[in-house]
Amino acid sequence: MEVASAMLLVFFIALHLHTGQASPASLKVGLKEKPSMLVFGDSTVDPGNNNKLRTSAKANFAPYGMNFYGGQPTGRFCDGRLATDILADKLGIAKSIPAYLDKNLTLEEARSGVSFASASSGYDESTATTSKVLPFSKQIEYLRHYKLHLRKMVGPLEAEKMLNTAIFIVSAGSNDLMKIAISKQSTNVSIPNYKSYLITSMVKYIKDMHILGGRRFALVGVPPVGCLPIVRTLSGADKCVDALNDLADSFNSQLIAQLGVLKKSLGVKTAYLDVFTVMSEAAKYPEKFGLIESSKGCCGTGMIEVGESCKGQSTCKDPSKYMFWDAVHPTEKMYQIIINNVTMGLFRDILN
Repeated sequence: MEVASAMLLVFFIALHLHTGQASPASLKVGLKEKPSMLVFGDSTVDPGNNNKLRTSAKANFAPYGMNFYGGQPTGRFCDGRLATDILADKLGIAKSIPAYLDKNLTLEEARSGVSFASASSGYDESTATTSKVLPFSKQIEYLRHYKLHLRKMVGPLEAEKMLNTAIFIVSAGSNDLMKIAISKQSTNVSIPNYKSYLITSMVKYIKDMHILGGRRFALVGVPPVGCLPIVRTLSGADKCVDALNDLADSFNSQLIAQLGVLKKSLGVKTAYLDVFTVMSEAAKYPEKFGLIESSKGCCGTGMIEVGESCKGQSTCKDPSKYMFWDAVHPTEKMYQIIINNVTMGLFRDILN
């Protein structure tokens, strides 16, 4: 099926956004020593940093946040918690991971961890600058600031220890892949070359984080972007768009390979969080995960609303039965499902 023209429209409507991960967690997991959590990436892990930016890529209005603590919108592109919030709670780190740019951020919250992520960002710096959000270079600059604050707060030795034991979570890539898939017919950019460029960029950022003290890295794979309701709507497809899912799958394979290289070359612990598989399965067999709807979102018609176009819209009666909250992002329930499916691998690879 030809999807290029439909994808061009997707680009203008949803460049700022991304897909995510999640899943239900009931039991707290005990850790011998509670680590902090430091988060980088895009809208799947941005708890509200974009609220402080002059960008249209925001979600700090209803109905976003209707199932978050207090029922208030925070800037999260979800009805409730993001996957990182759920994971932090499950590990006993914190009830949620706050935005680094939140003016109400407390010292205690900062010690447990923060998110530097910015909706619409990606491994490609131009992906972020086009949308006027935080590129990875800026997110890492804020990590440097964070480290300086930690040193003043707890001393240099303790600050270094906290960074060495912290869980660094990186979730990005979908916005980049969507961009290149959309623009391919009007540029001379080779998709294989661009994927290699993204992987090279990712490696550089991990090395930058390593220099600043990072020793435990969990990288989130790209989800099946061809299953996003907005993609299915604008491509006229009655099922997931295979061409885009194949692109995401091949990118994930390269990501996994590079994680193995980084593990050996830097002597760090790495984990690959496979959201592609669980989300693909949920898209095909929603009932297997206790869902009833996987083809459209809960906000508005569920076919095209996201960000500003979701503002003030009516919602479905029970988001916990939906895979997607808006036409791009998962519900808290879907994020819970993902976390339940990746936690074991996280423990095996970086928390043992």
